[in-house]
Amino acid sequence: MGENILVVDDEKEIADLLEVYLKSDGYTVHKFYNGTEALQCIEQTDLDLAVLDVMLPDIDGFRVCQKIRERFYFPVIMLTAKVEDGDKIMGLTIGADDYITKPFNPLEVVARVKTQLRRYTRYNLSASGQSVEGNEYDIRGLWINRDNHKCLLYDKELSLTPIEFSLLWYLCEHQGMVVSSEELFEAVWGEKYLGQNNTVMTHVGRLREKMNEPARNPRFIKTVWGVGYIIEK
Repeated sequence: MGENILVVDDEKEIADLLEVYLKSDGYTVHKFYNGTEALQCIEQTDLDLAVLDVMLPDIDGFRVCQKIRERFYFPVIMLTAKVEDGDKIMGLTIGADDYITKPFNPLEVVARVKTQLRRYTRYNLSASGQSVEGNEYDIRGLWINRDNHKCLLYDKELSLTPIEFSLLWYLCEHQGMVVSSEELFEAVWGEKYLGQNNTVMTHVGRLREKMNEPARNPRFIKTVWGVGYIIEK
């Protein structure tokens, strides 16, 4: 591994915590508490990814991201304590690849870092003319691969039955779209769906348990009442 990761946050505890977690996964971390020093690092270091706090004491993270995008294409993940959609839209508009709201689980940040690096690597391979198969999905720390039938959540393997795997794969394959229970049943079980069939609901419940998903506000498999299920983009 050993990729160079830039971490910029004026909250020392957060920057130090991210450094510990990223280093434990083998990354080389370049840590700063302000935007000025971060910009100097960007010019002097061959970076693979940046994690930027929005609120910095000198130059805000949006400006740092803009400076990065003037010359570089490596992934940028923004951190913020704000929850306004306007901040998220602005960050993505100026070139950020992902957006994480504080407080967060540092394991999720590490998982997002790995997700962005994998996407960036696949993009570069594709651009170089090498074949890249579309047999895996990497969604906010949830990684599923149809070739080896493995599923990882924040780098921890989930033990899924073949039905559970197929159900999760179908939802990932249709990410951003609401999939009805009828469609899921017929696609996964290969049988005609009959009304009042709770099979899909039961298996979705088991999947959520294995993913440690909170019942009321799941991060991945969300219920659209009266319609079906969705994994949002």
